Amino acid sequence: MADRDAGPDAGAATTTVTDSFVAHRNLLFTVAYEMLGSAADAEDVLQETWLRWSGVEHTTVRDPRAFLVRITTRQSLTRLRTLRRRKESYVGPWLPEPLLIAPDVAEDVELADSVSMAMLLVLETLTPTERAVFVLRDVFDLDYDEIAHALDKNPPAVRQIAHRARAHVAARRPRETVSPSQTRDALAAFQQAVETGDLTGLLNMIAPDVVLLADGGGVVRAAVEPVVGVTDVTEVLARLSGALLQPTLVNGHPALSIRCDGRIDTVVALRLDAGLITGLYAVRNPEKLSRMNRETVLVGWRNQLSPVPRGAQPAGDLP
Repeated sequence: MADRDAGPDAGAATTTVTDSFVAHRNLLFTVAYEMLGSAADAEDVLQETWLRWSGVEHTTVRDPRAFLVRITTRQSLTRLRTLRRRKESYVGPWLPEPLLIAPDVAEDVELADSVSMAMLLVLETLTPTERAVFVLRDVFDLDYDEIAHALDKNPPAVRQIAHRARAHVAARRPRETVSPSQTRDALAAFQQAVETGDLTGLLNMIAPDVVLLADGGGVVRAAVEPVVGVTDVTEVLARLSGALLQPTLVNGHPALSIRCDGRIDTVVALRLDAGLITGLYAVRNPEKLSRMNRETVLVGWRNQLSPVPRGAQPAGDLP
């Protein structure tokens, strides 16, 4: 009889645990992706978070969202250190995994800026702890006590880390906010130049010290070293002459994609500084392009309960 009586309660508890995780899943994915720059690894972190969350005594948890973010942060830190070792043997430049994100993310300027390809590359230059503190404080606006709890540090230490990380990022991020219309104009000129093979109209839009990074991961052909300078970059672009490019929205910002045989072959994003193209990021590694076929939902701390748009891809599945 005792076992039968325990059944419904256990089932209700399991439902509550699952509902809490599902309610915050898109937020947790966003935190993990900001930390890692990899959707595949972010999904793995979500699986680990779920396993730990399902084993917690939930009657002692006062704030499920904060608790789940804490687990996700710690799992992301562990995964980030593993990724750093993996990147040491990566063939060619490593670029973040591009995501086809719902258009409403672009309306959240702070969130869109934080997941831009350029910004994610800046975050790569931080230490794992600095990156965690910066993401939780400057992107998700968690207070220092919450971050300290998540990282097992004291608040004064977290404040110091945040100050150091913020200064580091400020020195390396784009110097001014670029509007979507400015990016679209630059991409339109880029698209026309590549499709027609006439790069002359593009030359006055490219900075002298422009850098092209191409991520093929050793799977497909791509430059294994950064291509630097307007002359060398335009030589690479000339080889794309005649390719058909399509406008798309990558990580909340306008971008271009190249299709071959009906599949996405390359995703191209830009970095603009003072009206000039200073960075070109071409992701070609097919393992990183799988999430460009369906929208992925990213949300900030304040709107993590936003519904998933019809046809969009949830940020990971329960095991």
